[in-house]
Amino acid sequence: MAKSNAQRQSDYRARHLKDLDGQAERLNLLVNLHAKRALERLAACYAVTQREVLEGLLREADRAALERAARVHNGENDYYEKRLRLAKKIRYAVTTNGCLCRPKT
Repeated sequence: MAKSNAQRQSDYRARHLKDLDGQAERLNLLVNLHAKRALERLAACYAVTQREVLEGLLREADRAALERAARVHNGENDYYEKRLRLAKKIRYAVTTNGCLCRPKT
C-alpha cells in the first residue's frame, strides 16, 4: 500500500530531525518576512545557526522577564505558572560592538 504524503513526511522527520541529547522540541511556525531576514542576518553576522540566535534571544528575554518578575510579590512563581503578565513590548538595542542587548532602564 502506498504511503500518504503525511506518512512520508513523518518518516523523513523521524530519520533526519533527531535531537541527540533528548532536550529539544520541534517548533513549526510562520514569521513575518522582515523577522526572518533579520534572523538570517544575525545568524550570518555571528556565524551561528538560526536556532542558536533564537535560543539566545529567548534566554535573554526569559532572564529579563524573571528579573522583572522578582520585583513583584510571588512574581517568579506566577511567571513559571504562566500567570504573570508583563508589558507586551520587548525592546532590544544593538551596541557599538554589534551585540544585541536589552537597554538599561
